[in-house]
Amino acid sequence: MPASPAIIGAFTESGVVHKCEYHDAAAFDGLEYCKCRQVYAVCFCGEKMVIGFGGQKQGWGLIGGTVEAPETFEQTLAREIREESNMKVVVYQPIGYQKVTDPRDGSFVYQLRYVCVVQPLGPFVADPAGGVTKIQLIDPAEYRKYFDWGEIGERIVARAMELKGRLSSDRNDRDSSTRLQR
Repeated sequence: MPASPAIIGAFTESGVVHKCEYHDAAAFDGLEYCKCRQVYAVCFCGEKMVIGFGGQKQGWGLIGGTVEAPETFEQTLAREIREESNMKVVVYQPIGYQKVTDPRDGSFVYQLRYVCVVQPLGPFVADPAGGVTKIQLIDPAEYRKYFDWGEIGERIVARAMELKGRLSSDRNDRDSSTRLQR
């Protein structure tokens, strides 16, 4: 399904260097469901980007988590954002995906990336799973002060910024249409 030219990267986990191949994508229809393991989002609350602190590396990163069958990817997105930030997804759109290959056996999984506009449901208290221990709303231009995922991370955040404007204007158009119909 490669929807765009790949950006190639790598990360090390438990001493193993995994190959990452990132592609922009407008949808995830062509990806095998059972290979899609993660759903993470660049979330915007107003003009700020929402990030969470925690995880195995005890660092800052995007909000998201693991697909729990039989959830759709969008259900995973909504659940993880609610659990990890106490916010609700107002509108969303796919950004792209990473194909992550394990060099030991050639197996691979997909990690899905979205952009979304969110609204707080109340103050953040705790992630029920304990993974995220605090959240922060930051200037998106300063995300590298919190995490740096190289060229792939730059593309994910840049694409989120590009698409955020469209999400906001699409939402405003829908809101205006709804008001006009009342």
